[in-house]
Amino acid sequence: MRFFRTLRHLRAGQIFHLVFHRLRPARRSSGPVNPRGAMPHCQDIAYDPPGTAADDFRDGFLTLLNRSQAVGFPPDWCPAGVSRLWLYHLHYHEFIEGLEFEQARQIVLDWIGSHRPGPGRVGWEPYPLSLRLSVWCTTFLCTHRSRTLSDTRFRDLLWASLAEQADYLRARPEGHLLGNHLLENGAALTLVGSMFDHPSARTWLAAGRCILKRELPEQILSDGGHCERSPMYQARVLNVLRLLETAGTAEVRSLVSPCTVRLASATAALTHPDGGIALLNDSALGVVPTPLAPDGGPPGGPFALPDSGYYGARTGAGHYVVCDAGPLGPDYQPGHGHADLFSFELSLYGTRVIVDSGVATYERGSLRDYCRSTRAHNTVEIEGQDQAELWQAFRVGRRCRPEAVAWRQDGEGFELSGHHTGYRHLSGHPTHTRGFRWNPEGRLEIVDHIDARRPVKAVARLHLHPDCRIVSLDAEKCLLQFPGGAATVRWSGWTPVASVAESLYCPEFGRTEANRCLELSATGAQTSGTTQIEAA
Repeated sequence: MRFFRTLRHLRAGQIFHLVFHRLRPARRSSGPVNPRGAMPHCQDIAYDPPGTAADDFRDGFLTLLNRSQAVGFPPDWCPAGVSRLWLYHLHYHEFIEGLEFEQARQIVLDWIGSHRPGPGRVGWEPYPLSLRLSVWCTTFLCTHRSRTLSDTRFRDLLWASLAEQADYLRARPEGHLLGNHLLENGAALTLVGSMFDHPSARTWLAAGRCILKRELPEQILSDGGHCERSPMYQARVLNVLRLLETAGTAEVRSLVSPCTVRLASATAALTHPDGGIALLNDSALGVVPTPLAPDGGPPGGPFALPDSGYYGARTGAGHYVVCDAGPLGPDYQPGHGHADLFSFELSLYGTRVIVDSGVATYERGSLRDYCRSTRAHNTVEIEGQDQAELWQAFRVGRRCRPEAVAWRQDGEGFELSGHHTGYRHLSGHPTHTRGFRWNPEGRLEIVDHIDARRPVKAVARLHLHPDCRIVSLDAEKCLLQFPGGAATVRWSGWTPVASVAESLYCPEFGRTEANRCLELSATGAQTSGTTQIEAA
């Protein structure tokens, strides 16, 4: 039944592409292509280097996702003992943007010669291939354009490899996954097709443009959010589309520009005062450059992204709140969603105080299970169960859906309420209803109602940032202290004395920090609890 509840939401096209790609042989390269004479300079919008120290890399060590690995120089392209996500980042080649031309050239020539298509070749999977195509184009056709064109041997090998990879990708877009993967496929084909004047390049451009025309209206929601409801992937899509705005054809620019405007606005709304994204669903810091300066002008006051399901507000004093009242993601691809309906994050005086647990890994196991679970978020867990049926690393069976979501702006404050279906399958058919009330002076009030046909146990959690210290805790009140300020948490209706539990904060891939959470509980068929967090 779990398989049925998972597979029933897939589209027929996803199943077709899955079978089709397994059976279809690889296409041969169309051969070298000639660079177009006039090409834009894209250095200012290329992806930033992911913190790789060039000296360490020359010594044979590469640090990705907070893990330093001895890979040699040029690197071993299939190192043992690393996660699949680490391998993906290795084959993205984003780290070459922090290297000098000769070093980047040496790495690319080694990859071309030693990492040919074949079983288990991660670098030839469509997603890392897409990101690598974009990096090679911006690095060698923009940043190091003159050096590349003057090196005849490297130039010819690079062109031939770009053509082979683009042909390979054109034959294997990720129609079985859809979502940001397919959009990245289309963007990469569009970019490399825009940069050359050759019959093959025109086929890449046409294929990429076709994907973008089909996917952009579906994936970029009318409020500017991305359909998978991950601020991290939303920021990545924004950066990719901005690249196409600079390097693409006039037709491509007209296609993507309206989307970048909406994406930029929504991404600004989902950015904390410290300049980092909100850690909602599968989101981590340090993976995608935030396309905003830390002090860069997100509008103040309340904001509502009703299609995405995110609501909140920010103030000039550095107070910021964001609430999640949206679905896990699109039904056909909820793999980056968490069981976190009606969770929230809160910054006070520019500092994160109440935090989402984030995501540390995509590897199947207890850590991945924890990061996706309801108990890892600032919402209510009933009977110790998750709101959604999460399994393996990215699978979702039974979904939880928001209902009766209502938003009202009140000057610089707001009210938000709704309930969800996540627990109706349990005995007693419990329903969780939550209401938020925000005061711009830095006060958030949360009202929870549990309605069931039999007594059930409900636990509401508040996960504290590791830098946030519990100064005092007594009946119905807790005093918190954090860099730059203090806050008081008060509650009523819940069990008078809150408990303090150990939890994990995972703000980046490969990084976990011990933190603590306040747990408020109640048992009954009809229970209500109020929680108030106020800046001191």
